[in-house]
Amino acid sequence: MAREPVLSFTDRGIYCPAGDFYIDPWRPVARALVTHGHSDHARWGHAAYLATDAALPVIRQRLGAIVAEGIGYGVARQIGGATVSFHPAGHVPGSAQIRVAVDGEVWVVSGDYKLAPDGLSEPFEPVICDTFITECTFGLPVFRWPSQAQVAADIAAWWAANAAMGRVSVIGAYGLGKAQRIMAMPVSVGLAGPIYTHGAVETVTQILRDQGYRLPPTIKVAGPVPTNALIIAPPSARGSAWAAKLGPRDEAFASGWMALRGVRRRRNLSTGFVISDHADWDALNSAIRATGATRIFATHGYTGPFSRWLASIGYASGVVATEWQGEVAESEGDGAAAP
Repeated sequence: MAREPVLSFTDRGIYCPAGDFYIDPWRPVARALVTHGHSDHARWGHAAYLATDAALPVIRQRLGAIVAEGIGYGVARQIGGATVSFHPAGHVPGSAQIRVAVDGEVWVVSGDYKLAPDGLSEPFEPVICDTFITECTFGLPVFRWPSQAQVAADIAAWWAANAAMGRVSVIGAYGLGKAQRIMAMPVSVGLAGPIYTHGAVETVTQILRDQGYRLPPTIKVAGPVPTNALIIAPPSARGSAWAAKLGPRDEAFASGWMALRGVRRRRNLSTGFVISDHADWDALNSAIRATGATRIFATHGYTGPFSRWLASIGYASGVVATEWQGEVAESEGDGAAAP
């Protein structure tokens, strides 16, 4: 009789029969293992949660009174007939890949990840496995990110130009991960100036500060701001009544989708910065090679093209349907940002 797979794909999420738990489920379940605190992965309504110690404070703040337990990176936990452990994903602070071993067979669920170090998130660590379930939000060759140093210089130059013209600089960025990366960037290239934040961004930033993540001083917007200010806000704040009160301003957006001119044009953006907390094309391929896996499942993103690419270079590949959103191209919503 054929052995049950280590993980199966259901209408609630990725399920482990041997341990009777789900990974990043999108519908209420009895036990959820959660890769990180973005709202498309950490959903409300589960009876019990397990996440990394570093991810849990944001998850608790977002979801309220939940039954949850933290776990350290690399710590093995026996759950039923499965051995699980969480490993750094490099996506945002506290994010993890989840390793599941049953009877000597190892599967890894990547969650969201990136390989390029950002000076904030715990760096990605490849995990050797038989089967790797990888996100592929940006799984096309057109997506290749510039260096963080280049993006920092571009943001600093834009900020300085706006200040010289008496305009505040407002940049839209997801409030967990990307916002904190951006607030530290201009400092790294020597541009000093006050950094203000939307309340949703400031809430998450303070949680991370309280955990010991090193972040520059920021001021929550609560009235007029100086014209040489950089303001970091959720994408949903763009064009809002809140933004209108800031006075003369230039608004930009930070996302991997800014690599596509069509997206920038549809959003009516004069300025977009190509920065993502997800792996680009080269990093996806590099991460997959590093796992040593022979079977790859692609989930959320360009799953069809990416799975076909993997098959063409010799992998056994498939697609996992999901309700995870990743970094959304067209929506101005920021469920990942605002608790």
